[in-house]
Amino acid sequence: MHGFFPSPTPPDWLIDWNTLDPLPFIQEMRGCPQHPVRHAEGDVWTHAHMVCEAMVSSPAWRLLGEEDRQLLFTAALLHDVAKPACTRTEANGEITSRGHSWKGAIRARQILWRRGALFSAREQVSALVRHHLVPFYMVEHANTKRLTFEVSQTAHCEFLSMLAEADARGRTCPDPDRLLDHIGYFRDTCAENQVLTEAHEFASDHARFLYFRDPLRQPDSPAHEEFSASVVLMSGLPGAGKDHWISRNMPDEPMVSLDVLRNQLGVSPSDPQGEVLTAAREQARQYLRAGQSFIWNATNLSRQIRNECIRLFADYNAHIKIVYVEVPPARLFAQNRLRKRKVPEGVIDRLLDRWEVPDRMEAHQVEYVVSE
Repeated sequence: MHGFFPSPTPPDWLIDWNTLDPLPFIQEMRGCPQHPVRHAEGDVWTHAHMVCEAMVSSPAWRLLGEEDRQLLFTAALLHDVAKPACTRTEANGEITSRGHSWKGAIRARQILWRRGALFSAREQVSALVRHHLVPFYMVEHANTKRLTFEVSQTAHCEFLSMLAEADARGRTCPDPDRLLDHIGYFRDTCAENQVLTEAHEFASDHARFLYFRDPLRQPDSPAHEEFSASVVLMSGLPGAGKDHWISRNMPDEPMVSLDVLRNQLGVSPSDPQGEVLTAAREQARQYLRAGQSFIWNATNLSRQIRNECIRLFADYNAHIKIVYVEVPPARLFAQNRLRKRKVPEGVIDRLLDRWEVPDRMEAHQVEYVVSE
């Protein structure tokens, strides 16, 4: 697949480490320490090599089609890509890497976007990196059904179990059989909940939306659809073409635009945005109180930022649709330079570090407008 890394092919199934090892993100793994008991094999670079070797040695992996093999091999290569940025030595001397799966999903997305990987395959790799620890700890989770439903919305759970198995076999630790048992439990639970190879489907978009907003809600609870208004929440990097999409698809719809409010308030994109967000929320409340549909136009790149907006819209019982817009890197930076209110590239770089593509758990609908 275009934009992915060279994956081993039959009959020898050899990994081309001469091409892979010089890559900057692989070099960052050299010398990055790991927990000396859980990862007695050595640094993250050594672990990444062992995980990739374990993946390509797997009979199940070799039986997959070429594109799926390439996808899983790339996930194995990138699964710990954020460990160098997240690794800390605690006061008690323990080595930790908290948050590396979440940050790794973002880093994997950045790497593959810049390489021109196809959107759907790239996002699957990102989801696998994001959830690669789930098979290890699901056995201890209080609500395994909910966790499988959640993971299945973005990640192929059978692929996730294969990645976890390679992760377990690609290390030196005191309890490899226990890890493999946990992965088996994850796989069996996913199969029991019918999400091993596909996402759980709810009775309606609203049922799915309510389920993932209420941890106590049951998946088959009734979901009455009586919406007060419709809100379209735009999402995408500066220069991706959000304004263009609006002008072509919803030119007459009322809009809350953070760019417009920044201009009115004299606030730069690199300045604190509290005043702008306060004004935007008040404008949104006016529309919501009046039952008026509207567009919320901003980058909305992180799930946390989107959730703050969506929580407001949901409080007024609005139907919520996310429109996510994306273009390749060269086009993005070129379009940003042509904007009247162009965003400094340093700001875009910081936004990339929080770049989470919206998923179907966040809203009633998500539309992906992606140019590849």
